[in-house]
Amino acid sequence: MAPPKTIGSREVHAAIERLAAAIGARHRHAKGLLVLGIANGGIPVARRLCARLGIKRVGDLDISFHRDDIGKHPIPKEFTPTLLPGDVNGASVLLVDDVLFTGRTVKAALDELFDHGRPATVELAVLVDRGGRRLPVAPDFVGMSLAAADDEDVVVTLGDVPARDRIDIRPGATRAKAAGSTR
Repeated sequence: MAPPKTIGSREVHAAIERLAAAIGARHRHAKGLLVLGIANGGIPVARRLCARLGIKRVGDLDISFHRDDIGKHPIPKEFTPTLLPGDVNGASVLLVDDVLFTGRTVKAALDELFDHGRPATVELAVLVDRGGRRLPVAPDFVGMSLAAADDEDVVVTLGDVPARDRIDIRPGATRAKAAGSTR
């Protein structure tokens, strides 16, 4: 296992700018997008992207009831409910998350999204792609790619003070090798 590593705010902000530029280039009229941050880590990333792109239709997607490890990780008392800023049916939806790992979180997000309707298109933007997929999931937009071992956690911290934004790669919590992380 490698020693802990921290990526500072300058690199985090550059990754967010790359994401915003790529999304803006593909969606010249990005204001029509319905952007949903996957709770909890994707919500601040989605908010920052929308602020840069001038998108008003931003909401939250709670995946708690669709997690395949709900028995191991019960729903916390304080959770973010799904909040949709518009009708999903026929919409162009951009799902946003902080870290993409196994693909299980994205699968749960798709399940939650389709519980609310049938979008015309769904794309995925992630701040960090750390590899290690266990499901056939690929992001459409990536801020940065990192190499992290299966037994390491990639933790994104985006706060009210942008100078304190960071990404930490550190030894992970104990988990079964076969189960992997929920990300």
